[in-house]
Amino acid sequence: MSHQVTIRPSGHSFQVQPEESVLVAALREGFGLAYGCRNGACGSCKGKLLEGKVDYGKHSDTALSADEQARGLALFCVARPLGDIVIECREVGAIKDQQIKILPCRVQTIEMPVADVAVITLKLPANERLQYLAGQYIEFLLKDGKRRSYSLANAPHEDELLQIHVRRVAGGLFTDHVFEKMKPRDILRFEGPHGTFFLREDSQKPMVLLASGTGFAPIKAVIEQALYKGMTRPMSLYWGGRRPSDLYMDELARGWAAKHAQFSYVPVVSDARPEDAWTGRGGFVHRAVIEDFPDLSGHQVYACGAPVVIEAARRDFGALCSLPQDEFYADSFTTEADLAKVK
Repeated sequence: MSHQVTIRPSGHSFQVQPEESVLVAALREGFGLAYGCRNGACGSCKGKLLEGKVDYGKHSDTALSADEQARGLALFCVARPLGDIVIECREVGAIKDQQIKILPCRVQTIEMPVADVAVITLKLPANERLQYLAGQYIEFLLKDGKRRSYSLANAPHEDELLQIHVRRVAGGLFTDHVFEKMKPRDILRFEGPHGTFFLREDSQKPMVLLASGTGFAPIKAVIEQALYKGMTRPMSLYWGGRRPSDLYMDELARGWAAKHAQFSYVPVVSDARPEDAWTGRGGFVHRAVIEDFPDLSGHQVYACGAPVVIEAARRDFGALCSLPQDEFYADSFTTEADLAKVK
């Protein structure tokens, strides 16, 4: 038996079939709800249950705490209605008519700017193009039925080759293959585009761009898109890593800052060693933002990286810097270890 979901404040409604999550049904019916990982691990799809009951589904406690659940919040990527429900959430019109495709691609190049990061370019068949927004991701379809998500690191106007950044994770199913076996001309399959992390081009607010590690990939696409569009909004990039080598495209970011007056770049290293001779900013990258922007009430924030970084930024930017909740856009990079916490 299907159930009706009504969205507030828009008043839109749709039907959820048995065993479907709220998010899956919404996307099927053409309604763009905010989402990221789609498996209960990142919290991007969190919204409020105003009326009715749901099965909250399997999820990480960091994505949805017991206190948040008690206050009526739910993760719509895993929540299943137990009857007709009314929810409150933000709709994302830009993805409403996007076509999600399954496509083959060929590995064109593999470069390793540092030992544990691979920058891979992918070529689609000659008659295919992927229509996506700067910041979205694709999911590689592996032979065992599993999927691995990677953000597109190039802006849509340069889509002849698609670029992804892969950090090696010890024992990682896909990353071990990338670093040990993958070679140019290999064929992969992916599904996409996915996600509601992308550049909001209709705003004139200054942007703070926060990246940790390979969270730089979608941030890179967002910056490239903004510069290509000739946006004059101030853009401040804060890129954090444990060691200076984690900032594997540091020269590119410094080049943007040198060429564009509206763009600034602050690299932040948390665990520099004496041999690094690091003289720049230290500590947690989101704390550097707080030091420089004690008032974020008139800004937009785009944040990408490890879940712990994203959640700390979401919490502290709102509580300490008055950032409006609906101006925090995030892509939380969940790993197999994060998925293991979903229960």
